[in-house]
Amino acid sequence: MKSKKFVFMFAVTFVACLLMTGIGFAKTVGIVMPTKSLERWNRDGEYLKQQFESRGYDVNIRYSDNKIDQQVKDIEGLIANNVDLLVIAPINGLALTQVLQDAEDEIPVIAYDRLIMNTKAVRYYVSFDNYKVGVLQGEFIKKMFDLDNADGKTFNIEFTAGDPADNNAPVFFAGAFDTLKPYIDKGILVVPSGQTEFQQVATKAWDSAVALERMQNILASHYADGRVLDIALCNNDSTALGVTKAITDDYAGDNKVIITGQDGDVANLANIIDGKQTMTVYKAVANEAVVTLDLGVAIMDGKEPGEELIKDSKWDFACAFDTESYNNGKGFVKSYLLTPLIVTQENLQKELVDTGYYYMDGKYPKAK
Repeated sequence: MKSKKFVFMFAVTFVACLLMTGIGFAKTVGIVMPTKSLERWNRDGEYLKQQFESRGYDVNIRYSDNKIDQQVKDIEGLIANNVDLLVIAPINGLALTQVLQDAEDEIPVIAYDRLIMNTKAVRYYVSFDNYKVGVLQGEFIKKMFDLDNADGKTFNIEFTAGDPADNNAPVFFAGAFDTLKPYIDKGILVVPSGQTEFQQVATKAWDSAVALERMQNILASHYADGRVLDIALCNNDSTALGVTKAITDDYAGDNKVIITGQDGDVANLANIIDGKQTMTVYKAVANEAVVTLDLGVAIMDGKEPGEELIKDSKWDFACAFDTESYNNGKGFVKSYLLTPLIVTQENLQKELVDTGYYYMDGKYPKAK
């Protein structure tokens, strides 16, 4: 009888210890991605899920079909399920203030890739240096055409930017436009359409079909008479797909148009190999997931990480801790910003395949 009583008391004590320490009871991470319709977000979602599950966390992941109302419902559901951490890539960074009120004091929130505005719930932001993305595109054009030594030459350029609802989109555009504006002011770069404001060149939902139609209209209105288009600066790969198709099908010129992009989507890498697209700015989202994992674990362990998260990590990629660049309307958000890189036909094998980020059969890159 004493033996049974001892076993019972031991079991009760053991369970109590587990409850107090959290050992044996997996915490749950809620992940909310914008959509499955863009390759980029499928990759992000899968990497995040893999990373957190590899450390023993339960993962509840939702894709919101690029519908703000659906994303709000997805977040409401995860809050109701009492998840221990929310990782959210917003469709519209301005649309989540109300739904995240319930999370402000209870559930820590990491804004993933896109900043979430006007809420104290967002503890941290993990992304890339988004202005640098645009700068890299602009600098690529500057070098490609040797704009500092134009010697009277002029080049025609058209811009295609991203979704106005995406806080990063105007930042990407600003990085590229600010880099090239001195050459526009000098008349070295000419924009025949006259469309140089973000709202004029924006693409709703980063939709390839929307970018295709807009470029078709530009070509019909400004290039049908044989005028040469030298540069199509696209801020990401999904818009570049639409622009590339328009140029392939409807451009009357016989020159090769330089086309930029961002993300390293498989279809665009194929276009780069085939010479249809010239470059993309690659963001190693597998590494973005690694940063988010280590940050999320630290937060769920009750810590308030800062620069020491980077110093104590085993990351073999560049990342900066920033406390002064991203203000979401409620204050500056502590940010971890990874470094993007330019990928062209010449270095694609070295930068993406040899490093293991991509496989030549089109498989996704691996997390490091």
